[in-house]
Amino acid sequence: MKTAAINTQSLKTVQTLLMYTYAVVPIVAGADKFTHLLTDWDKYLNPALADLLPFAPHTFMLVVGVIEIAAGIMVLLRPRIGGYVVTAWLIAIALSLVAGGQYLDVAVRDLVMAIGAFSMAKLTEAVHSNDDFPGLHEPTAQQAFAK
Repeated sequence: MKTAAINTQSLKTVQTLLMYTYAVVPIVAGADKFTHLLTDWDKYLNPALADLLPFAPHTFMLVVGVIEIAAGIMVLLRPRIGGYVVTAWLIAIALSLVAGGQYLDVAVRDLVMAIGAFSMAKLTEAVHSNDDFPGLHEPTAQQAFAK
């Protein structure tokens, strides 16, 4: 059986593509919570959760937007950690949608996106690891782009 060598440059290219994807998408979605150009995000809020809020559901979605923008920036600055944050965030959104019994297609899409974010974090660990501290010496977006 012939074993193919792993092409490190190809892995870095895939990791960089995923990093930019999982940075830009949360930033755009987060910013759109303020503009509603893509969709009316308030309709995706689980009604049971909305009833528990001490403030207006729209205010909650604005907070969600800020968190999403921060998560996207985190992916740019620290792709490994940011990838895990985005993974958890997408899973939480999917679980909320499933619990609400609505937008199950979006929940499935968010779970698939969570797998991609997790894969990006793992690729970051593999491609940018250090023998002494695996996965801790990841590049920023600027460093990754310069390579």
